Amino acid sequence: MSRYFYYIILINMVANIIASVPYILLHFYNDGSISAMIIATITGTIIITVYAKFFIQFPGQTLPDLLKQTTAKWFYAPLIFIMAVVWFFAGMITLITFTFLLIRYLTPEMPIVLISLSIILSVILGCFIKTDRVLYTIEIVLLLTLPLIIYIFLKAYTDPNINWDFVKEAALYINQMPNFESFTASFYLFLGVANLFIFNRFFTIKQKFGWKQIITIFLITVSTLFTTYFVPIGFHGTENIDHLIYPWIQTSDSLRMKYSLIERVLFVFLLFYLCIAFLSMLIHWHVSVEYLKYLFTFEKIKYRGFNLGIFIPPTLFTLISTYFVQVINEYHLFRLSSFLNITLSVFFPFMIIVFFYIKRRMKYAKNTK
Repeated sequence: MSRYFYYIILINMVANIIASVPYILLHFYNDGSISAMIIATITGTIIITVYAKFFIQFPGQTLPDLLKQTTAKWFYAPLIFIMAVVWFFAGMITLITFTFLLIRYLTPEMPIVLISLSIILSVILGCFIKTDRVLYTIEIVLLLTLPLIIYIFLKAYTDPNINWDFVKEAALYINQMPNFESFTASFYLFLGVANLFIFNRFFTIKQKFGWKQIITIFLITVSTLFTTYFVPIGFHGTENIDHLIYPWIQTSDSLRMKYSLIERVLFVFLLFYLCIAFLSMLIHWHVSVEYLKYLFTFEKIKYRGFNLGIFIPPTLFTLISTYFVQVINEYHLFRLSSFLNITLSVFFPFMIIVFFYIKRRMKYAKNTK
């Protein structure tokens, strides 16, 4: 499988380590989070396998292309619009999360609107570049940031302040019944594969997806979930861990790099994770814009020969995001994230039925030629 396939999955996993996922998992640490992560790992790996094997059969074709060929407009038009809204809100949640983080830890004196607009402007222009260039951008940023992030994780594992007795104590709750919110939060880490709905146009050559790829993704996910959940517990214990809003921020602030120009790992961690957040927003909003292009002919909206239509999606994205940044707080943000996780945990398994229908229709059309 192409390395770009792993990129779109990895970005979604890594970006959510600092967002609402660890908060939700640790909030239910004694109420079924571990068993929920185990089930989510199994079901998530199955989802990735099914999605990958489906799109391998249609190299270079996006999901909207396939829907238009096999379904009626009354079905595919609302479905594509719903997906455009979902992808927009997924990117917006990342935007709001990192806006709150910057205000709390790096730039407390800056107006919240100015911070959010700064992030939006750095992302919104990238939404309109070609899909292959989006993937090239992802690769460049990952090559620059991922090694240091991995180093920070390794440093956390080897830090003398981590108490593995806390980790062993937390692992004892494995016998609890799975918690649904914890399951949906863990399951969300696997849903980066859904970006194939648009990014499959890049994979014009038929890919290979077998046991080697499945095991690789499984191991990456297990290590990501283990790091997300158990490392903060190792540093802070189980007492009051469910009250930490950003567990990994407090954890990174427990680390020190004695011989570095910046001793507190927190500042390095935040800056490099901001790059990962940029990639996550870029992917989500690029996919959302591509969905809208299938439904609306923006290029036809002109004034005196000047194409005004291309400015409609970025204007809407900016206005809606700026509004929500101002009106919601961190509690509402986590509730919105939880609602999105629950919705997607139902929506994406449902898409397997749509895949099955598309496959049958394409096979029938091929046989009747």
